[in-house]
Amino acid sequence: MVGILLAVVLVLAACAALGAWLASRHYRPLLDTAQEALATAKAGRNNLEAMAGEQGRKLGDLVLAGQERERRAVQAQADARELAQHDYSAANRLLQERTGGDPAPVAESIIDQELGL
Repeated sequence: MVGILLAVVLVLAACAALGAWLASRHYRPLLDTAQEALATAKAGRNNLEAMAGEQGRKLGDLVLAGQERERRAVQAQADARELAQHDYSAANRLLQERTGGDPAPVAESIIDQELGL
């Protein structure tokens, strides 16, 4: 009876080993393919993360450069407005003077008067 029981256990162990060997032969190529796909996906993800980080840094640089250009433009407008204030005042005085007669000689006399001639 012990011999039969031992034989049954040995047959079951042999079947289990054979089943494991057959399963590994069937699934090993699928696992290898999946591992390669995983490695490729991880490499691609790492590459995309690096590129996204670089793109974020470049975008930040562009934003800062745009803010600097805007600040310089506002300052240039203020400087131009200050420099042109005298010319605006002179132009307004010329426009407000009452003149009569032919426009050409009158304009000439106003310009001469403004230039101090």
